[in-house]
Amino acid sequence: TKIETPEQFEQTKKTILENKIDALVVIGGDDSNTNAGLLAEYFKKEGTSVSVIGVPKTIDGDLKNEMIETSFGFDTATKIYAELVGNICRDVNSARKYWHFVRLMGRSASHITLEVGFKTQSNIILIGEEVLAKNMTLSQVVDSIVGVVVKRSEAKKNFGVVLVPEGLIEFVPEMKVLIAALNDVLAENEPTLRSMANLDEKKNFVYAKLTPQLAALMRSLPYGISSQLMLDRDPHGNVQVSQIETEKLLIDMVKARLSELKKEGKFQGKFSAITHFFGYEGRCGAPSNFDANYCYALGYNAAVLALNGLTGYLSSVRKLIKKPEQWECGGVPLTMMMNIERRKGKEKPVIQKALVNLSGAPFKVLVKNRDNWAMTESYLFPGPIQYFGPSVITDMTTKTLQYEQEKKK
Repeated sequence: TKIETPEQFEQTKKTILENKIDALVVIGGDDSNTNAGLLAEYFKKEGTSVSVIGVPKTIDGDLKNEMIETSFGFDTATKIYAELVGNICRDVNSARKYWHFVRLMGRSASHITLEVGFKTQSNIILIGEEVLAKNMTLSQVVDSIVGVVVKRSEAKKNFGVVLVPEGLIEFVPEMKVLIAALNDVLAENEPTLRSMANLDEKKNFVYAKLTPQLAALMRSLPYGISSQLMLDRDPHGNVQVSQIETEKLLIDMVKARLSELKKEGKFQGKFSAITHFFGYEGRCGAPSNFDANYCYALGYNAAVLALNGLTGYLSSVRKLIKKPEQWECGGVPLTMMMNIERRKGKEKPVIQKALVNLSGAPFKVLVKNRDNWAMTESYLFPGPIQYFGPSVITDMTTKTLQYEQEKKK
């Protein structure tokens, strides 16, 4: 729940005081810790001596900076996803007749897709941030996939694995503009839209509110996708991308393009596709040894910060590629990570999401290897999370963290 009205702040203070709570520890991602920062400021302003401390938790991996190297949950989730994708890679290398399109959780950043790509070396690894940086249209994204499909078919390889970040559709510039406009229209006309009897009526109302160009773009989308874009937003005003079947949209567009190429005599292969969405499976599993140790350290550190009367800080544990006894603990001001973003049609202070850094070491590793992975079967099969055995196996961190920290050793 987003805490933003005067009544919500007042009720929070009342609940805290009535229950004689000395400290509030908020565990969550950028939105939850934005709440923590705003509550800390409010309590201070009201003269309430309650410490508010945040703890970074998001499997998406999008709450990170120099002081927050990763959030707990990311390691466990990516290991679970990598096991599943690795199983698909093993099957595809045996059956050799299907293209598997795997959509992976990650609403606003492609960290999970990148990490699972490293762990499995799938043929195509789409990174939303790259799509945005290159100002690619949806058609250009499809063409990039088609290019690999055609090349592999020429080598008699009518199979492969494509990793799709859950939030890809929000990174396509034209779609990003459309979604932003939709967010505003839906927020500003919520009572009117709720009174309408069916989806088609709502769509026609929205089309009239959009610019002609955006209305035309939305009309051009498959009916199911345009309908999914109309779904209710989450409490923070975000599109519920887990309900937008981007992998099916890509498959339909790839099929259409391949059909055109076949008529032109430029594609002689076959294309049969299977879809998967790995989302909640990854955040309900037993934690990895790394996450268990990291959570303990974060929680202990949060308690120390609160007991020392600090407020408005995020628990920070650094140097995570080293052994736990060598980790460094501290706190980082929540306000240091905030910027202004448009939410539900209004400008609001929020913690900035950490996207995949296209100049960073992990992405450079992908760029160096992806052409080879596209044309070969260099698949890796990580298997399940390991809890017993050599620490180099049981306590290993993510590939992303290893690549980021190698230069800091």
